Amino acid sequence: MSERQIKTVEELEALYGAPVPVSLSKERDHLTAHYRAFVEAAPFMLLATAGPEGLDCSPRGDPAGFVHVEDPRTLLIPDRRGNNRLDSLKNIVRDPRVALLFLVPGVGETLRVNGRASILADEELAARFTMQGKAPRSVIKVEIETVYYQCQKALARSGLWQWESWPKTRPVPTAGEINQGFDPKFDGAAYDRNYPEHLKKSIY
Repeated sequence: MSERQIKTVEELEALYGAPVPVSLSKERDHLTAHYRAFVEAAPFMLLATAGPEGLDCSPRGDPAGFVHVEDPRTLLIPDRRGNNRLDSLKNIVRDPRVALLFLVPGVGETLRVNGRASILADEELAARFTMQGKAPRSVIKVEIETVYYQCQKALARSGLWQWESWPKTRPVPTAGEINQGFDPKFDGAAYDRNYPEHLKKSIY
């Protein structure tokens, strides 16, 4: 198979043409009232970071509005209990550049935010994000550099919010099955069976 690799920005622009005008005019350096509404309605977001070992993209979720709009140029994100790999946080302390993608159930558009992050270990601030009596150990502060919405083509093509297109049975292995694949002695069935109760106790 013959492959033509694009190696310059000029080649790329020649292949795709000029950007749609509105794709440029919608970009801002702060949250407008409309963009703020996206953040406050989103129960889920993706956090992308970069570090010496490479890139990371991790999911973040809580009830809608869990990302607090401190002001039009500042976001506060609680860092909830996890597996303590700390991939995102390790990246942030060494390279503050971050990218966020906000999703709102049933809404085709998404919101993209780029900025610089820092990790705040302040008990008073963390207490503002208490859930089920538990505060996060830290809060990620994001200083916004650019923000803009993404049109709904990707979600429309994927059918993500079209429940009638969802698979009727689970199409991928369970967490227990995956873990057992790495370690034959691991009891995947027991893990899956006990996880719902474990989740209740450890989610916060």
